[in-house]
Amino acid sequence: MKTTYCLLLNLTLALSLQTADAGENDARSVRINGLSLSEVTAAVLANNPAIKEALRKWNAAKARIPQAAAWDDPRLGGDSRVRRFVDIPPNAFTDQSVSIEQVVPITGKNLLRARAAVAEAISAYEDVRRQQLDMIAAARVSFFRLANAYDQLEINRKNIDSLKQIADISRAKYEAGTQSAADVLVAETDASKLEEARRDLERQLSDEQAQLNTLMNRDAFALLGQPATASVQMPQLSPTSLRPLVVTQRPEIKMAEAKIDMEKWKFQLARREWIPDPALMVKAQRYNDAGQAVSEVDAGVSFPLPWVNFRKYSAGVREAGENLGAAEQGLDRTQKEALRLLRDQLQKIETFHHHVELFRDKLVPQAQQAFEANRLAYESGKASFLDWITAQRVLRDVEATARMHLTDYQVAVAELEAIIGAQLYPLPIDRSEPNAKRK
Repeated sequence: MKTTYCLLLNLTLALSLQTADAGENDARSVRINGLSLSEVTAAVLANNPAIKEALRKWNAAKARIPQAAAWDDPRLGGDSRVRRFVDIPPNAFTDQSVSIEQVVPITGKNLLRARAAVAEAISAYEDVRRQQLDMIAAARVSFFRLANAYDQLEINRKNIDSLKQIADISRAKYEAGTQSAADVLVAETDASKLEEARRDLERQLSDEQAQLNTLMNRDAFALLGQPATASVQMPQLSPTSLRPLVVTQRPEIKMAEAKIDMEKWKFQLARREWIPDPALMVKAQRYNDAGQAVSEVDAGVSFPLPWVNFRKYSAGVREAGENLGAAEQGLDRTQKEALRLLRDQLQKIETFHHHVELFRDKLVPQAQQAFEANRLAYESGKASFLDWITAQRVLRDVEATARMHLTDYQVAVAELEAIIGAQLYPLPIDRSEPNAKRK
């Protein structure tokens, strides 16, 4: 029992320190200019309502432990004669009596109930961890998507400027009589389409800002700055090292293990229900004609007879046994599901990482070179307008897709932490604070 209580105390201390650290980081207001991932994470840990709700439930679960371990309340009783309808000697019967009765849990049922309550409290603690992991992952996903929205807007702006330049050059050639007016109209039409796309990007940016504000428990319309430029390190992900980490850190698995412990204690409790706990009683009585306050003191013992109700208690043992077996099957199912999620997520990360490297190292540089080559060829009259505008469209699509793949990769790694139950993703180095440390 001491080991279980010590474990719960250590969990309490660890979570308290974590929350205190988050609160200290959140003492600074979220910056309007240069939003950092560390600030967002700290604000979510300290202020998110879902995390606070889970903490309250955990505190409530801890408060049930001493209740379960306590003895039954003592019973105090008393009676007094109201009227007697027969003539008897004054001291033939007692006229007043006071009794006190206490059930003594010699079978240790209260300790078993306390151990089951400890297992429930551990499960509630793991639910706190799950809320923290989910909220942090959601905050990071919104942070990365917000950064992507800003970068997509910047790419959109550059493409609009490029199309305006194409339109100006085409207009000059049209005025010189070397090109048709259709070239100018095509460039202007593409620029108008980009203006339409810009409105959609601004809506996405607004959505992510509202999501981040909500996760940090701020007003949805509160001002939120642009994510600071960050250098993201690629974590080393190995299935061999992550498999045991999932089994030991994932909250759902820890909750399933705690449920097995709880059902084991309940099974033992059901088996001990066959053994009655005695109730000790002390009774003081006073006779009518007696001069002293207490004329007689009696002591007694009583206990229930569970053996008479055989079907009730045998059914209780069977129920507890089935619940224990279900909890064991639940743990096996939870472990298998966790490994499936791990494999799927690692495959997703590997795919997005491949896309990031391919676009960064090959496709984007090639598209940029093709665009510049067609621009120079068009200005010198060696390439057609269609070649140049096509190269510009390809460059626009490739740059936007490359940035989206980077966001998808960052989101996938952030979600991996929630699947495993441990931090793997190093926080970005905030370029606006050169001496900032990773938390």
